[in-house]
Amino acid sequence: MISVIVPMYNAEQSIVSALDSVKNQTFPLEKFEIIIVNDGSTDKSKAIVENYMKENPQLNIILLHQNNGGVSKGRNTGLKVAKGDYIALLDADDEWHTDKIEKQIQHFENDLQIDFLATARNNNKILFPYHVKNGLAEITFRKLLIRNEAQPSTVMFRKKVLENTGYFDDDQRYAEDVNYWMKVSLKNKMYILDESLVTVGKGKRTFGVSGLSANLPEMAKGFRKNLKEIYILKKISFLQYVTFRLFYKAKYLLLLFRTFYYNIRKTKN
Repeated sequence: MISVIVPMYNAEQSIVSALDSVKNQTFPLEKFEIIIVNDGSTDKSKAIVENYMKENPQLNIILLHQNNGGVSKGRNTGLKVAKGDYIALLDADDEWHTDKIEKQIQHFENDLQIDFLATARNNNKILFPYHVKNGLAEITFRKLLIRNEAQPSTVMFRKKVLENTGYFDDDQRYAEDVNYWMKVSLKNKMYILDESLVTVGKGKRTFGVSGLSANLPEMAKGFRKNLKEIYILKKISFLQYVTFRLFYKAKYLLLLFRTFYYNIRKTKN
């Protein structure tokens, strides 16, 4: 069975499309459990999901509720009750392509070395430091320090990852995904499938525009927190810590400039 974890906060405009993208999978629906965690929504998200459940009794949907605690806590709430052999993450404003799960399962079953498999999204290319070989790019701890290509809604992993790594940091709301991926990489084999199988944020740019990653200062703070944490855990040296601090600062300034330029062009158009 595959457990689909969907954290939901004020997603009345997108949650149906996200759930439809699970319903429309080519992989057998009876092999899914869909765990939606309502993270203290104040809009009509809860009522919309309840109605969706009534209209789609063939789907095994579990709706949980919690006070607003952020995306990490929402995912963890779902992960702690998940019964599947595989875990698939899906944010409430993203959509899977119909063959996403089927293609990922094929890779898992054909290569028992793969523990964690992301995919490309929004027709984006997989960039440096990742290198595609035979349709896959390996994810490592060192590569994650430079760039994260594994967007959460593209990710699927074996249940063993929870057993050897644990859960997301409950209190982290920004850059929480790469924080978890780095921990996962220490004990598991991770890859990205070089096929675009997810539409993220309706296909819009993310950094500086939509979603949590639109908040660039908080994203930068999250990356600094991640770096300090892995330094304390002695996964990098002091020299590497200082070097990556400077690297993240430069990356942040570049993103600010790119976002400013993008917004100027958008205004002119």
